[in-house]
Amino acid sequence: GAVQDASGGCVPVVIESRRKPMKKAIVVLIVMVCLTAGIWGIFMLRGSAGKAGGYVENDNGNTGVAADVTESGTTTEEQTADSQETTEVTEEEKPSLVDETLAGMTLHEKVCQMMFVTPEELTGEDGVTVAGDATRQALENYPVGGIVYFAKNLESQDQVKEMIDNSQKYSSIGLFVATDEEGGVVNRLMDTVGTTYIGSMYYYKDDGDETAYENAYTIANDMSALGFNLDFAPVADVWSNPDNTVIGERAYSDDYAQAAELVGNAVKGFNDGGVMCTLKHFPGHGDTAEDSHYSSAYVHRTKEEIMADEMQPFRSGIEAGAEFVMVGHLIVPDIDEVPATLSYKIATGILRDELKFEGVVITDSFEMESIADNYSVDDAVVMSVKAGMDMILQPKDMASAVNSIEQAVADGELSEDRIDESVRRILTLKESRGLLK
Repeated sequence: GAVQDASGGCVPVVIESRRKPMKKAIVVLIVMVCLTAGIWGIFMLRGSAGKAGGYVENDNGNTGVAADVTESGTTTEEQTADSQETTEVTEEEKPSLVDETLAGMTLHEKVCQMMFVTPEELTGEDGVTVAGDATRQALENYPVGGIVYFAKNLESQDQVKEMIDNSQKYSSIGLFVATDEEGGVVNRLMDTVGTTYIGSMYYYKDDGDETAYENAYTIANDMSALGFNLDFAPVADVWSNPDNTVIGERAYSDDYAQAAELVGNAVKGFNDGGVMCTLKHFPGHGDTAEDSHYSSAYVHRTKEEIMADEMQPFRSGIEAGAEFVMVGHLIVPDIDEVPATLSYKIATGILRDELKFEGVVITDSFEMESIADNYSVDDAVVMSVKAGMDMILQPKDMASAVNSIEQAVADGELSEDRIDESVRRILTLKESRGLLK
């Protein structure tokens, strides 16, 4: 016979007899199997109760909801919390694409990212209209940050698309591809490949915000379709000096407040149309009598006047989301004795610190005589980086410009951290536009 033990298992009652040894061994085996089954049943019942979060008996005899317990003695709730915390830390510590890219770059590659050049300066060829082996090889040796095209590079819409597309394919990091497409007297595409013609912005000044937006949107949409991702526009200068010849009708207005309103709407139009845009020419070229293309240009206004007036369109454009600000070769005696492109007080002190601009700061062309006639390539580029420039537009000798910055780092005149600061801004903007590969 058998009796039931506390666990519900069967314990046979063995009666001594004179059975054969074989039968006795079988009985002992049955007893051992039953005992084992009973003990196993106890563990299984307790385990299933724990897993189900059911009621179990505590040490004091009371019942309560069981917590899931692991072999290590920790609850699954504790494990989940630990797992979530570990995941959060891992995600925070994981380097971003910008960090990974920057960490993998040599100093030479970083400095090259700060160069914005013509295809002629990049390849050494004249009148470039095709991106072929010369472009591919040049980008391997000098992986520049951007290429700017002029009318001589543009023959047809299909030709422009192919040239830009090939250039992007050859570049290890996506390029900023730009031109000056303001409309009217300054256009590179409208008069060459037949994009939508729009006149000089000054003649739309009384047509309101919507027209400023639509004009910019149309220009940007046409540019984006050809492969451009950046326009060196809008002009944020105000035509405040009637004798000014370099800005004139390129300005949105001769009134500071009106210009600010129109420029802000233009920035939105450019962005919605698919290209980044550039506020130019900081800190304001509209009051000068000279043209910085041909000579030094002076702004004879006090800092207080400039902050109250000239800064209005720049503030508006920055608030609207302009990605670039182009600094002009303008000397403001009340602030500094050197051109703004070489002035820490203007490029960093005012643009960065006072206006809080966090995007990319680019110089006006270094081929312009206001710089080229007064400074060597080596001195100008190093001074501009010290001043706070992120990118140098059209250095007169790209190889020399790159080498001079690298040498300044080697000599301790510039720190590599200062270079990283600019390159990080460049890469961050490129990542936001899908240009990091």
